[in-house]
Amino acid sequence: MAGRVRCAKYLLSPTAGQRQRLDHLLWMQRNLYNMALNHRRAMWEHGQHASRYDQFALLNNMAGTDLGRYGTCVARGTLTRVDLAFKAFFRRCRAGEAPGYPRFKARWRFNSVSWPDTSGWRLDASAKRFYAMGVGHVKLRLHRPLPGRPKCAHLRREGRRWWVVVVCDQVPAKPLPETGRVVGIDLGVASTLTTSDGTHVANPRPARKAQECLASAQRDLAPKAKGSKARRRAVERVAAHHRKIRNCRADHAHQLSRQLINHYDVVAHEDLRITNMVRSAKGSVDKPGTNVAAKSGLNGSIYDAGWGQLLSFVAYKAEEAGRTTIAVDPRHTSQTCARCGHTEAGNRCRQAVFRCLRCGHQAHADHNAAINILRAGLAQRALREVQKKTA
Repeated sequence: MAGRVRCAKYLLSPTAGQRQRLDHLLWMQRNLYNMALNHRRAMWEHGQHASRYDQFALLNNMAGTDLGRYGTCVARGTLTRVDLAFKAFFRRCRAGEAPGYPRFKARWRFNSVSWPDTSGWRLDASAKRFYAMGVGHVKLRLHRPLPGRPKCAHLRREGRRWWVVVVCDQVPAKPLPETGRVVGIDLGVASTLTTSDGTHVANPRPARKAQECLASAQRDLAPKAKGSKARRRAVERVAAHHRKIRNCRADHAHQLSRQLINHYDVVAHEDLRITNMVRSAKGSVDKPGTNVAAKSGLNGSIYDAGWGQLLSFVAYKAEEAGRTTIAVDPRHTSQTCARCGHTEAGNRCRQAVFRCLRCGHQAHADHNAAINILRAGLAQRALREVQKKTA
């Protein structure tokens, strides 16, 4: 059995010469990506289809070329990337979505390469070196050991930094001792989450905090001439701000999910359809939307809170630790009284205040919802256990 799959991300410290070779590796793989895309377009125009295996066969002639310096494995990873782009395109066409035909990659829009198996690269943990064919042995910061057996690798350039992500399978479980505690969590904008114990975790709002600096960098970018070095530097400054926002959000999600998994055996949460929740309210020219500005601000706050990332981190940490996560239907959880069970829209008189119109129970609206989520999650788990016994 392959077992659990986990990724380990390490920061590389290449020399000046290795940086040039890494840049050249990206350059050659970008050219291969664009050539493969053009080849597929040409075949389609002639009524023929080219699969990734047909394009793999074309790699037999690359020995002795600049592309051949880096091996066949990384080239197969690039061609697989083209194949996945076309599969996603056809899937969206069948689903009636905006198709988004695969695009040719400009120099600054191609920042990663992949080795789909263990050929052409190696991570030497004892020497703290990452070897890539055609690049050499690159020093890396091995801040933690590999979690399992290396399966494939992804090399990525982020600004001036280089990272390698090693995908491992056969990762052993790390079960935590049982605590006997269960919790329901209600996700929100003012507070990232509120637990059924009454704990409120403030939303750090990384995008809002960086808004001034980001806006300043974007204003500096706007007048720069396209293709100039000054514009390239301005683009890098804007990208650096976005990376900082992303890293702050991910760090908060990691710490919060770790606390939940360490302290609770069961975590019940809402089964949110975040994509539907952040759908634009602009409407069409014939039927314009209402409260567009308010909806746009709410969508930005939902993105800034990072609900989807938090729930995904909770899920994989729970699987590793032997914990249980339960996704419950979020309907009426914020309108139902946690004391008497009465459900009415008027119960939630304000955003943060819940007052039951039947029994008069008052509580923080998010805390009341978290209690309802926990009860629904425990009822769902009990029903599953009964069904297993009767099956």
